[in-house]
Parts: sequence; C-alpha cells; structure tokens
Amino acid sequence: MTTAASPAPTTDTGTVLRADGVTMRFGGLTAVRGVDLTVGAGEIVGLIGPNGAGKTTFFNCLTGLYVPTEGTVSYRGTRLSRKPHLVTQAGVARTFQNIRLFANMTVLENVLVGRHTRTKEGLWSALLRSPGFKKAERTSEERAMELLEFTGLAHKRDHLARNLPYGEQRKLEIARALASEPGLLLLDEPTAGMNPQETRATQDLVLAIRAQGIAVLVIEHDMRFIFTMCDRVAVLVQGQKLVEGTADIVQADERVIAAYLGTPVEDAAAPAPATDPAGPGTPDATAAPDAADGTAPTDRPAQGQTGDTP
Repeated sequence: MTTAASPAPTTDTGTVLRADGVTMRFGGLTAVRGVDLTVGAGEIVGLIGPNGAGKTTFFNCLTGLYVPTEGTVSYRGTRLSRKPHLVTQAGVARTFQNIRLFANMTVLENVLVGRHTRTKEGLWSALLRSPGFKKAERTSEERAMELLEFTGLAHKRDHLARNLPYGEQRKLEIARALASEPGLLLLDEPTAGMNPQETRATQDLVLAIRAQGIAVLVIEHDMRFIFTMCDRVAVLVQGQKLVEGTADIVQADERVIAAYLGTPVEDAAAPAPATDPAGPGTPDATAAPDAADGTAPTDRPAQGQTGDTP
C-alpha cells in the first residue's frame, strides 16, 4: 500500500464535526434523541451500540440523507446543508452499511464518480471535449489512480466492480469516498462480513487515512477493531448517547455491558429487587425488571450482524 499524495495532513487542531442535540423522529418513533458529538481534526472516533440503537440513522442525519427533526450539524464551524451532495462538497464523505457500488462500471470508473464534486466542467464542455475538460479528466484519472494505489486496487482498475471479492469492494467504496477530498470520512461498519485478515487490512487502511490528516467517524460491531484504533468511543443505546470516552472508560462502564446484554437503559443502574419471603401466591421477585411494562430484553447482537433500524 502506498500513500496518496493529497490531501496534505492538516495542522488544524480544532473541531471538524459538531453535532448538537440531534434528534430524528419518524412519526411517533424517536430513533435518535438529543445526541451531541464532536470529532476533532485527525481524530478517529468510534460509534458503537446494539443493533437498532440509531447509529446509521444518526449517520444519515450528519450527511443530509435525513433532515434532523431537531438539532444542528456543523463542519469546521459552518452549518451543513440539508442536501447530501452539498455535504460532500463541503468536505464530508461516507461509506454505507450495505455496499453501494456501480456494479457494471469498472473499478476506476467508480472512483472517478467520487470526483464529481471537485470538477467544474459542465455539459457543453464535456460534449465539445474542450481543452479544459480534457485537462480536468486527466487530473481526475491521475488522482483516482493514486487512490487505487493507496487502497491496493490499482492492478484491478479495469475490472468490473461486481467481480471484486467482498473485501475489495469495501476498499473500493472507501477509495470512492476519498476521491471527493474529504476532511472527514464516515465509515458505516467497514469490516462487516470480513475475515480477520481483511479486518486487519482495513484497520491499517483507516490508520493510513488518519495519517493524511483526515478525521474518521466509524460505526462498527467489532469491538477489538474499535477499541484498539479509536481515540474516543461513543455508545448509543435506544437512540441516546449513553457514555463517551476512551476505550478503557467505555469498557469499564457497567451501563454499556448491561446494554449489550439487553437490559434497558433506565434499568441498568437500578438495584436488584429484594426477594419476597411470602408464600407461593406472590409474584416472582426474580422476574426481569422490564416484565412489568410488557417488554423483554433483547439478545446480544451477533458479531457480523448489520442493519440499524430507524
């Protein structure tokens, strides 16, 4: 893997992304409730939580796919547009939980698509093949090849995206996101379905991206991947931020452990009910604390399971 020439590492130590009080409602369902989060320049921040916690919905709010019901999202001090292509143009790129490549286009063509926010030539320039268009096309292809070298896919530039192995399709999606020259990259479960070797390669790639000065916000269910790489980790449970801090702080928080084992947030810190010494006619004191409201704790999510639901 070789390092692409641009963008150059940033010397800015300020905040790249700031989300204040982000709330997303779908009718009567609140999928994300009052979430605050910041990402600093050059940071890798992890976002974890059980399936259905609202992680992908939160990502969609950050990138303009959803318009938050409440709250604001800012990039480098400027409030982001509610249109996804303008969010990308501002400097925020993302990948998706389910791979979204152009299957019948080549690897190189997929990366070139990611350059659309960084080219200025219009329709007539393209139709007439003007000198300016040819120069822009050449520049974009050179940059796309740098990114394919960076991700280890240069030797497959002419392969159709649908013919790539799963792990390489994930890499291609990252390369396409990097083609927009972002200052912040959002990765939604980049190692889902990967074997240990592919996971380690992805971790190395994310660290190399950070070395170029690009901040990273990543959703992932692989706890080893998150805790060994991220500077900070935030935990979402039932649409709310439960805790945020270093890997050691998050791993030691009993509320996080309870959330992954299925105990509702409001009951995580509640003391266990005392045993009722009365006879057989009394309710079972050892029943689950949420049995009274008719809900049941959920099982711990499987390692490769994906699919945050709003």
